[in-house]
Amino acid sequence: MSFFKKIFSSDKKEQLDQGLEKSKTSFFSKFNKAIAGKSKVDDDVLDNLEEVLVTSDVGVETTLKIIERIEARVARDKYLGTQELNQILREEIAALLSETNSGDATDFSVKSTDKPYVIMVVGVNGVGKTTTIGKLAFQFKKQGYNVVLGAADTFRAAAIDQLQIWADRVGIPIVKQSMGSDPASVAFDTLQSAVNQNADVVIIDTAGRLHNKVNLMNELTKIKRVMQKVLPNAPQEVLLVLDGSTGQNAFEQAKHFTAATEVNALAVTKLDGTAKGGVVIGISDQFQIPVKYIGVGEGLEQLQVFNKFEFVDSFFK
Repeated sequence: MSFFKKIFSSDKKEQLDQGLEKSKTSFFSKFNKAIAGKSKVDDDVLDNLEEVLVTSDVGVETTLKIIERIEARVARDKYLGTQELNQILREEIAALLSETNSGDATDFSVKSTDKPYVIMVVGVNGVGKTTTIGKLAFQFKKQGYNVVLGAADTFRAAAIDQLQIWADRVGIPIVKQSMGSDPASVAFDTLQSAVNQNADVVIIDTAGRLHNKVNLMNELTKIKRVMQKVLPNAPQEVLLVLDGSTGQNAFEQAKHFTAATEVNALAVTKLDGTAKGGVVIGISDQFQIPVKYIGVGEGLEQLQVFNKFEFVDSFFK
């Protein structure tokens, strides 16, 4: 349909196509079996499609929504051929993502009058959190923003060192203290420094774990409260980073963090190494939180803004 128009540059689109290749190949091998020998969309095809979506990590609840939407179209149009099913899937999934305001962006920009715009990044260790922060900082700087990083993951010395490496690589200032320091104190100092430097964007790293989950979540609440002493509206964005390659485990991580803090944006990483790209659709729908960024490779340019039309086009073409 016409709304699947070209938005990304050819290079960016090619990276997205390559990043989703495993997910697309896996999906279509199942999809083609689901409609084999069928010319029209009937109950058998829909049952098979339901299984395809669930096994593609879209999630049960979201899959049922998609099937209901297709059933409504079958009832309305009376006859739908299986050749049309792929296009219908694209349209309905794009519409579903629109309901969470996912995938409207086309570039890395901050649409806020608040300055600095504070992003607090949360997520368990190993999901690509620090790498995502580094790539985000690179992209924002590329757009002309003054960026400051805050190393508030003081639980692991490696986390502070990794963020320092990214700050050096991207060429932006970082505020840090020693391992074991109070994370809220680091966040407070970062915001004060950012205000003094007239920064546009602040990105705060936080711990992926402490000695137990309750302490971690209390710590995140404390960090937010202390930041608000410097900037009452901070953080404007709480970005949860999820590892797309973990499939259904990413749902569990999302459940854990959204119960503990007010997550309002998602980044899904490592999509290039997995066939579980459907998790992007399911998590956004189930938690009603927009996906803002996806990781489709190791390179600096391979953290992309999530655009639903380009994603769906790459996934289903």
